[in-house]
Amino acid sequence: MSSYNESPEKIAKATEGYVMQQTMLRIKDPKPSLDFYQNVLGMKLLGKYDFPGMEFTLYFLGYEQEIPEGDDKTKTEWVFRRPALIELTHNWGSEKDESFAGYHSGNEDPRGFGHIGISVPDVYAASERFAKFDVEFVKNPDDGSMKGLAFIKDPDGYWIEILSAEGITEIILSQ
Repeated sequence: MSSYNESPEKIAKATEGYVMQQTMLRIKDPKPSLDFYQNVLGMKLLGKYDFPGMEFTLYFLGYEQEIPEGDDKTKTEWVFRRPALIELTHNWGSEKDESFAGYHSGNEDPRGFGHIGISVPDVYAASERFAKFDVEFVKNPDDGSMKGLAFIKDPDGYWIEILSAEGITEIILSQ
């Protein structure tokens, strides 16, 4: 088995320019998923890429304020340099397949992927807003022993942790 022992300096030099760029979630139907991520969570659609030969579409969403002008190459390279995006992958036809049960969220057995996290200024205000949109809660902010954070589900059943920097810091430092 290989060992990963290198000096911190060598690691920093070798990985300079690396960015945690995306987390990909497969979606059944782009319409409710895009509506949720754009209108409930406030993300912007930064790039949409169709692959007709393979019958799927990729949607990249994030919290960028400004989207650059330019040709397709310039804009595509910009998208793929952004940190912390959500990539929604839609395999064509799944939205019309009545027998399609959906994708595994990672939170049922066997467990694997758990959730994505969104940091907000006020978990309680965000949760009140989500409740107005009838978003499904896995955990309300005051449920359980970890107060001040919530978990909601997107249209495909993926869990999203709603946290604030101050609140999560308080939880961590109280342990």
